[in-house]
Amino acid sequence: MKKSIQTYGRWGFISMLALILLVTTACSASTSGEVKKTEDGRVVVDLWYALGGTAGEAVVEMVQAFNESQDKYYVEAAFQGSYEESLTQLRQVGGTAQAPALVQVFEVGTKYMIESGFIEPMHTFIERDQFDLSGFEQNILGYYQVDGKLYSMPFNSSNPIMFYNKELFREAGLDPENPPKTYSEVREAAKVIRDHFGGKVDGFSVVTHGWFTEQMIANQGALYVNNENGRGGEPTESLIHQEAGQHWFGWLAAMKQDGTLGNYGRNWDDHRAAFKARTVAMYLDSSASTAGNVMEAEFEVGTAFLPVPDGMEPQGVIVGGAALWMMKGIAEETQEAAWEFIKFSARPDVQAKWAASTGYFPITKAAHEEPVLQDIYAKHPQFVTAVKQLQNTTLTPATQGALMGVFPEVREHVVNAIESLHDGADPMKALEKVQEEINRELENDRRTKK
Repeated sequence: MKKSIQTYGRWGFISMLALILLVTTACSASTSGEVKKTEDGRVVVDLWYALGGTAGEAVVEMVQAFNESQDKYYVEAAFQGSYEESLTQLRQVGGTAQAPALVQVFEVGTKYMIESGFIEPMHTFIERDQFDLSGFEQNILGYYQVDGKLYSMPFNSSNPIMFYNKELFREAGLDPENPPKTYSEVREAAKVIRDHFGGKVDGFSVVTHGWFTEQMIANQGALYVNNENGRGGEPTESLIHQEAGQHWFGWLAAMKQDGTLGNYGRNWDDHRAAFKARTVAMYLDSSASTAGNVMEAEFEVGTAFLPVPDGMEPQGVIVGGAALWMMKGIAEETQEAAWEFIKFSARPDVQAKWAASTGYFPITKAAHEEPVLQDIYAKHPQFVTAVKQLQNTTLTPATQGALMGVFPEVREHVVNAIESLHDGADPMKALEKVQEEINRELENDRRTKK
């Protein structure tokens, strides 16, 4: 800098300062709401999404349909990797000019997004326009509502179901039209599979992911953390080690000991590949994989509700998937454009096509009556299982889902605990260890906020 002053003199230095101020002012204007437009004057909405494969293709198709449906707005969709990768990137640019107008964030990012300070709550537009939510699935809205207000618009919604190979059931002498409903029934069916196929087919598997622990606890009507699952106040304690968690961890450990629990790791696609290869007879997965399993498997696929411990009635499931969040600090024109796309994405006809293409279920009730989805239900009743399970769910703090600012970190601890069961760990010790780890995360989160 000294060389620059000497070279250009006093007036050159003043000019440099003016240039710096000009650039800074321009950046500030951009952050506070610069409108980006196409060559033909359409307001551009940058959308970050985190779905690959068939679902990612369906996102692109939805965006193209919106762009072709009118001539005022134009959505530019950009794939940002996995849910975790996308949220990490958003954390780096949230509240700056580099942030997108819309971003798809997975459900456990909800509390972080609300507390981030860089989102515009969806209820701002819902209240302003008196947008009618009565036709939406209330069990889906419930997850993203806090104190009665909707902060984001559900986008891709799913719940966990059990897939099973009907042909393997028949060969082993099991009833393919009567899938197991309880933990002990799954265990017994898995033993039959193991014995009939001489140990060459695993009876059961589940993706090593924290989502299933959340679901199996909720399905027993139990809470994941205290203070009404974090919805009645800041959570201070994990409840994962209590009876519902003991049932779940104990069941997995018992099946591992039986030699009926296959271990295909953390990768969802590895479990799906094992199922399609007839290596495993039953497994838990997201309902979003329904289309892929049913259409691609070379055998008849069955679908069933999540099993529950013996003597219990299922209380239901927590909605999974992700929602669309709008950034604040963007231009009013851009917000209006983003809101128009959000409303478009929620239309029954759009939701029906989305559900038929992906296996995610629609967020609006009317979508189920659309011809494209009626045809799918008629040809492939496996799609209906997730819908029925959702609609049979009683909305309580347990099935509404927990709220934690450190939920992604908590899930990682749970994954490690599940992996320890595969390595032979005592289920109660694994639960006590993960409870302590979650409690530390919650404490650190509270300290950070203070």
